[in-house]
Amino acid sequence: MKNPSNSFGKRLKELRLEKGLGQVELANKINVSKSIISLWENGLREPTLSYLKLLARFFETTIDDLTGDDNF
Repeated sequence: MKNPSNSFGKRLKELRLEKGLGQVELANKINVSKSIISLWENGLREPTLSYLKLLARFFETTIDDLTGDDNF
């Protein structure tokens, strides 16, 4: 079941598309499978903290931005 408030997945997809990357290309760059990227984007799985850090560095943003947590 999809998470209707999947702000992380939506943001991840936005950032990926802004860089002109497909799911396979992003997966290769961070050393995960394409299916993991798809699961994250569709809100079916959540990344570990280490992957959040890696994604934040890769996209030159913050974990808060990635997760949609702008309360801080």
